[in-house]
Amino acid sequence: QVTLWLKKIYGDVPIPEYEVNERTVDILHEVMECCEERDKDIMLLIEDMKDRAAKYEAEAEYRQDILGESLGLSVGVLSQEAITDLTDLVESAMELEVEDTSLTSFYSAINHMSSELYKTKSKNEEMEQKLKTLTKKLTSALTLEKQLEEDIKKLNESQEAEKAKAEIQSKNLKFLEDKSKDLKIRISDAEDELVAVGLDQSLMHEALMKSSEELAARLKEIEPLKKERESYHDLPLSIPLARVKVEEARKEL
Repeated sequence: QVTLWLKKIYGDVPIPEYEVNERTVDILHEVMECCEERDKDIMLLIEDMKDRAAKYEAEAEYRQDILGESLGLSVGVLSQEAITDLTDLVESAMELEVEDTSLTSFYSAINHMSSELYKTKSKNEEMEQKLKTLTKKLTSALTLEKQLEEDIKKLNESQEAEKAKAEIQSKNLKFLEDKSKDLKIRISDAEDELVAVGLDQSLMHEALMKSSEELAARLKEIEPLKKERESYHDLPLSIPLARVKVEEARKEL
């Protein structure tokens, strides 16, 4: 339906390209319905005008026959000015759809037509405003869709880059794991060779690491003893002098 409507609107001109999806088709379908509703209203109004004009023309001919037969009034016996005025009066009455040619009927018809014209203009303006709103929505939707496509493209490119990076890291990790296993095997073989030639077990890496840990533990244990020893450094070397020093400190305290 939307495609046929666009072909009808543009005629021989190619239809502008647009992204065909559910959202754009829905918006175009809503615009199509609004335009078709407005065209239908206009056609109904035109048909109604034609029907009324035909009725008034038939009634005018009927009354003209009556005037000619009963009163002897015809176009031939009227002056040119009278014919012109009468023609204008008849055309105005037909255009305004009045029942008679009284001044009151003319004023009433003019006011009614002005009111109808105002309503029609208001409805057309409302439809145009709605069409503008829908056009803005369509433009916004197309812009958003284009932005989403670009974001998806960037995301896919980023994922491809991350995938390639992850593959490289996986290969490097595999290489390092294989290298580590190879080095462990070489170290084990070298240790076995050193043991075979009589190397002391205490000089092996594991023994040295164990000794280092034990040394660190010992140093941690003697740390409080060092602090306690430092507290005695200021004392004299002889016991009497030391007692004097202690006594002086006690008095000062």
